[in-house]
Amino acid sequence: MAITHGFELLQDQPIPELHTRARRFRHVKTGAELLSLENQDENKVFSITFRTPPTDSTGLPHILEHSVLCGSEKYPLKEPFVELLKGSLQTFLNAFTYPDKTCYPVASQNLQDFYNLIDVYVDAVFHPRITPQILQQEGWHYELDSPDEPMIYKGVVFNEMKGSYASPERALSTYAQSSLFPDTTYGVDSGGDPQVIPDLTYEQFKSFHERYYHPSNARIFFYGDDNPAERLRLMDEYLSAWERQEVDSSIPLQPPFDEPRRVVRAYQVSEGEQDGNKGMVTVNWLLSEVTNTEQTLAFHILEYILIGKPASPLRKALIESGLGEDLAGQGLEGELRQLFFSTGLKGVDVADADRIESLVVETLERLASEGIDAETIEAAINSTEFALRENNTGPYPRGLLLMLRALTYWLHDADPIAPLAFEAPLNALKTRLASGEPLFENLIRDCFLSNRHRTTLILQPDPELARQVEAKERARLDEARAGMSDEEIQRVIEETRALRLAQETPDAPEVLATIPSLQREDLDPQAKQIPLEVLDHNGTQLLYHDIFTNGIAYLDLGLNLHTLPQELLPYVPLYGRALLELGTATEDFVRLSQRIDRKTGGIQPTTLTTVTRGSDEGQAWLFLRGKVMAPQVDDLLDILRDVLLTVQLDSQERFRQMVLEEKAGLEAGLVYNGHRVANRRMKAHFNEADWAAEQMTGVSQLLFLRQLAQEVEGDWSGVLAKLQQIHETLVNRQAMLLNVTVDGNSWKDVHFRLGSFLEALPAAESERVSWSVRHEAKYEGLTIPSPVNYVGKAANLYDLGYQLHGSALVISRYLRSTYMWNQVRVQGGAYGGFSLFDPRSGAFSYLSYRDPNLQGTLRVYDGTSHFLRDLDLSDEELTKSIVGAIGDMDTYLLPDAKGYTSMERYLAGETDEYRQRLRDEVLSTSAANFREFADTLEQANRQGVVAVLAALHALEAANDTLDLEITRVL
Repeated sequence: MAITHGFELLQDQPIPELHTRARRFRHVKTGAELLSLENQDENKVFSITFRTPPTDSTGLPHILEHSVLCGSEKYPLKEPFVELLKGSLQTFLNAFTYPDKTCYPVASQNLQDFYNLIDVYVDAVFHPRITPQILQQEGWHYELDSPDEPMIYKGVVFNEMKGSYASPERALSTYAQSSLFPDTTYGVDSGGDPQVIPDLTYEQFKSFHERYYHPSNARIFFYGDDNPAERLRLMDEYLSAWERQEVDSSIPLQPPFDEPRRVVRAYQVSEGEQDGNKGMVTVNWLLSEVTNTEQTLAFHILEYILIGKPASPLRKALIESGLGEDLAGQGLEGELRQLFFSTGLKGVDVADADRIESLVVETLERLASEGIDAETIEAAINSTEFALRENNTGPYPRGLLLMLRALTYWLHDADPIAPLAFEAPLNALKTRLASGEPLFENLIRDCFLSNRHRTTLILQPDPELARQVEAKERARLDEARAGMSDEEIQRVIEETRALRLAQETPDAPEVLATIPSLQREDLDPQAKQIPLEVLDHNGTQLLYHDIFTNGIAYLDLGLNLHTLPQELLPYVPLYGRALLELGTATEDFVRLSQRIDRKTGGIQPTTLTTVTRGSDEGQAWLFLRGKVMAPQVDDLLDILRDVLLTVQLDSQERFRQMVLEEKAGLEAGLVYNGHRVANRRMKAHFNEADWAAEQMTGVSQLLFLRQLAQEVEGDWSGVLAKLQQIHETLVNRQAMLLNVTVDGNSWKDVHFRLGSFLEALPAAESERVSWSVRHEAKYEGLTIPSPVNYVGKAANLYDLGYQLHGSALVISRYLRSTYMWNQVRVQGGAYGGFSLFDPRSGAFSYLSYRDPNLQGTLRVYDGTSHFLRDLDLSDEELTKSIVGAIGDMDTYLLPDAKGYTSMERYLAGETDEYRQRLRDEVLSTSAANFREFADTLEQANRQGVVAVLAALHALEAANDTLDLEITRVL
């Protein structure tokens, strides 16, 4: 067999449905496998993955994932990962820990940048400098400054997982998985349980790397338009120094249960919480191995049938039962060796657990015996096929998701190309269905109803749990300290000081210089443009983007919210859902949902708000975002016409369910995305557009929904009248906007059909309604049940007299990857620290994520101006920051995102000329701009607003020095 650059070819297969050639190789010397996907995608992806099964919940794989990116033999600086973030055109740069694997992916559109990223990452995983201090910083350590102070735990992953365990949804997912896999590696938490993380020793940490981070245990992935032969040559250079090693990292199968089991766990809610309907119940089944391509695809389609849409029969039965507020459970989990399925309800009285369990089983029994509606199956098949063919990965590189899909098989020594080539298994399923086989009914019968490997998980709220966990942690620390001699205590103090000194000491310039980076001359001086043609059709704005879409037409129908009185704004997200989820004059919501999925690639409502350059007024829109194969655009337009003209808004019970679902979703996001909640709350102070966004998507929306739930019960006629007022106001083609993204060959036909669609809609004079913005407290504390905090501070720089210059994009990025990273994350122990600048609105925000500190973090924010003023910025560091800022400006966009982004820019008044000027200013940024910006941030520190999400006791303690107005939110 021929050997190419040390690799032998194992498999060579075209994947025409992905326009890709797939080749799988094995490195002869080490046994490392390499999957090479060759196509014309300029957004190139590389990843190296190791199978890393943990045996306990110390979080060892997760901590190691953080740690290997903290310097290596070739790049012996403290944070190569951060240096790459600073000075790369990367379109993706991160690492993931899964229950059975650790992945290190990178992506870039620039070839030299791509090779630079690979070089740093490969040296990091094979030759890391994982010292005891790195384990202390990224994992956990005792922190003690003097003998008379209390000793505490600190560490980035330790605090990250404290925040993670405070999220009920995350806890539910963890406990559901462990309930089904009590005897395998999937039964422990690879991310780390904060109560177990301090059990991890350095010896275990080091040994784990030596055992699993070896080429013989590696799976290497390439995707994109780079040279396939160069992939092999590069990797052989890295691998050839190693010898093959036997690595036992296989994942055993979980032995089946004889009988179903029940598991009861607790989760944190705020102290004093009296609402009993805060529990969660899921019913969970362990299914087959993941590596049967046809069956796995069938399970994914069955998941869509059962719970994928509001009209899906199992989801509908659960929601309409009135036993809970929203669906719970992750549905089908397909990334482990064995599939599992989990569904149930959140916002329940745990006393109803038996009823929920029975409802799930009885609904499945009914579907198996009576059969699944043919249109439901057709809708699920069409939706699945459309998604597979479109391969729309949103903001992520397409290659990244293909890599993760391949790994579901590859990790367990099965064919990694099989899950990518979807055409054959999809056609096989269609053939079986066409023959009359009750395929999905049989799956329900054989894999659910006859399957005894089932658990019912009851997650009950416990307002005492947070205090008990904190007391247990304090007791463990006190016991550890009591067992220390005076010499050992002094050693902890010295280690604390030594770690802090190491964190504060910058890398030497010659060490920083080892990181490969691009230069300014490597950057394209021209701003990327997106095709845009602005048209008018009898008063309706029409934006068209001539972009290759592989035959898909993307259509965004915009309803102008600035025609509404401001008191109706909070209803808008629900109204958007109502258009698509309440049914029409001829179809109930089940049939409408089926029709959407049978005829299109989906329709989704979303709100868009933005500041308009040069104006005090903002833009606010509700969009119905649809997609369809271009020849079937009539089907999409017919559906939109029907929902706009004949929606049946008078469905009290269904609307009540939607209110509860929205409320539950926002509550779940408070802990999981606390930094974003805080930022939205602060930015609402500065302009009309961000205020409107907070009304519709922030804490104000959550408080509104709680009140609305009562009004739906007590004054439905009043609520319905408001919905009808919104509908009558917004459905007006004179105030609409149509945004279309499709290739030129399809545009003429699409354009022609848009005319008849618009002519069928009402037309009337419309006026822009002025809104009177009401500000919340300038210093605000929002309560959540969390042992860690989300701390924000923000100011509108334009209100302080700042004139926009592109250097602000460079400076805010530099702060994020240096000062904020070091002060808030590395030294402060938070999982994340950010500085964000919005050039449209002028809002500059500081944010922290899963942060053990509060006042200390605010002091860090206030020190930013001093940091900039005293900064001795080298040309190399300045260049890195410019490169990174250009990378942000040139972020890779899929076709639908290009069209939508172009529309946003149009609405915001961002012309190509404006964007080019901003780019020129970024490229010409100097050290003097940094010092000038310090003066602006000093004003922001004095006049900024503060929003903190934290536990009540943390907020009250902070009010010894702050003056936070505390609002009980969760």
